[in-house]
Amino acid sequence: MSADWKYEPAHDFGLTPAERRCSLRREAGLSGYLVNFFWRCLTRCYMSVFHRLAIEGRENLPSEPPFVLVSNHASHLDAVVLGLATPWRHVGKVFPIAAGDHFFEKALAATLVTASMNALPIWRKCYTGHTLRELRHRLIEEKCIFIIFPEGTRSKTGAVNRFKPGIGRVVCGTTVPVVPCFIEGAWKAMPSDASWPRPGKIRLRIGKPLLFDRFSDDRSGWEAATAGMESAVKSLSR
Repeated sequence: MSADWKYEPAHDFGLTPAERRCSLRREAGLSGYLVNFFWRCLTRCYMSVFHRLAIEGRENLPSEPPFVLVSNHASHLDAVVLGLATPWRHVGKVFPIAAGDHFFEKALAATLVTASMNALPIWRKCYTGHTLRELRHRLIEEKCIFIIFPEGTRSKTGAVNRFKPGIGRVVCGTTVPVVPCFIEGAWKAMPSDASWPRPGKIRLRIGKPLLFDRFSDDRSGWEAATAGMESAVKSLSR
């Protein structure tokens, strides 16, 4: 046996099922990868048929993780759209950051979003700097792909709301690329007050990656980086 080999238990080892669902350190495992794969096949067919999904600028995605996709947010379809833009070989490495108070307070909903989409929870009213540092550590050390909606909640009108600076705490001072995206049509297909989507064309535009390695890892840097992301996303709305 190689002397360089080292056994490391899963980061979520020893957690109860309920604790595991709500943990930022949750790992997919083999069953998770398989469910993610079949969910992607299903949603790809659905988005192609009912929403005629068109993706522009896929060549702007970094070839390998880690990287972060940031986008406007107006519909529950948004995370599905962004997940489908990533290469198949990264199935299991893509983690949408979801509202814990919306998706993780009921066991059935939490099981659905973790099993199908690998979502990680953020509790919007009580998250701390430690939470964001934990996300930052996982993003870099485990080479993940995060899907983050910096508005913090879905737009009620379809217009892009102001981005919150929490995303800056995840990426400022790192070499992790941030890829701005703009989703068009998802709000009409499934606005925030709708329980079910209706047919309608959806288009995703992917911009060139941004780097924030020279931004200071403090409030001024976080706010400046967030403003840059917001501007880049809005510029894709044409």
